[in-house]
Amino acid sequence: MEGSTIDIVLFAPLAPILGVILFWFLKLLFIESQKYFLHKIRPKHEPLCRFTNFLGILFQSICHALGFTVTKSGISDFYISVNYGRVAPKKEKRGIFEWVANAFLFLGPFFIPAFLLFFCLIFLLPDVFSMNIPLNIEPIKYTFGGQFLTFGTNLYVFAEKLLGFLTSIDFLNPIHFGFFILLIFLGLGIRPSHIGEKKVDKIDIIYDLRNVWNLITHKPLYIILLILFSYNIYYVCLLFNLNFYVMLFSLFGYLSIISIVALLITHLIINLIRATDLLEGFRKYIPYLTLIFSYVIMRTIFFFIPFNYDKGVSIIVMFFTTLTVTFYLISRDDKFKTQLNIKEKKKKDKEEKDGKRGTDKK
Repeated sequence: MEGSTIDIVLFAPLAPILGVILFWFLKLLFIESQKYFLHKIRPKHEPLCRFTNFLGILFQSICHALGFTVTKSGISDFYISVNYGRVAPKKEKRGIFEWVANAFLFLGPFFIPAFLLFFCLIFLLPDVFSMNIPLNIEPIKYTFGGQFLTFGTNLYVFAEKLLGFLTSIDFLNPIHFGFFILLIFLGLGIRPSHIGEKKVDKIDIIYDLRNVWNLITHKPLYIILLILFSYNIYYVCLLFNLNFYVMLFSLFGYLSIISIVALLITHLIINLIRATDLLEGFRKYIPYLTLIFSYVIMRTIFFFIPFNYDKGVSIIVMFFTTLTVTFYLISRDDKFKTQLNIKEKKKKDKEEKDGKRGTDKK
């Protein structure tokens, strides 16, 4: 085993933890970006924005309820609406139990819904949860760099499998289509916007970081105990040459990857909605019809002409056809509006000239 003793004993256990934090911050940035685009479409799509808010509050409330269940506090009241969610414990517990319940509330929405999708992926993808250690870092795998590279390799392999599945997903398969819808729901509702009838503090990245910081500083002893517990797991794995420690934190990385991919998909959907809002009349529905019919037509063609990559090619054709049609319609619509404005301006100038001539004659 290569590496200094200080590196192996002190710094190496921190590598996967820092990796999870890094991807969590990346996820927060994607969430902020999505909230910005939702704000842009809100004037014309209030029902959709309220639905995303409902999903976010639903996820929060379920995570809070799970926190009370895990701590055996029980649930006496569970209420949820588009604007507000409330979960009350049956037994008021303090100390570590209260802290764990709050951790489920503030951190749970970022990981627990994604875990349900990961559980579905176990049945859809072979060997989705596998350990991958590059041969060249085997001698240094218990150093900081080795642990971080192993963590990154695991996430890379998982992301490759997930994206491979999504780029060849079968939308005519009810199970695949259902998983895709759940993925969209996750992206839309990972955090509320927040849309409510009453004015509330804006829920943004600063709000999330402040809650997490308060959770840490309120009971710093629990954080220290949690870190020491993680170190003990690492030492056991080091002693018996196990890979459980980095696999555990890789799982949290997988959940972040799932959430980020879900957010990327919802970004595309929201921007398609923004683009169609520039169109008028029936033309705004043409991109959505193109989305459906281009995919069905390609799958029909490949049904009669078998092709190994039929699903992937169908998705690519669907994407670029919809993109092309949308840009074409927007350009035509802009040209039509420009011509209309020019005609109106000429008409107005003519009326002004005619009015001026009539005044001069008088």
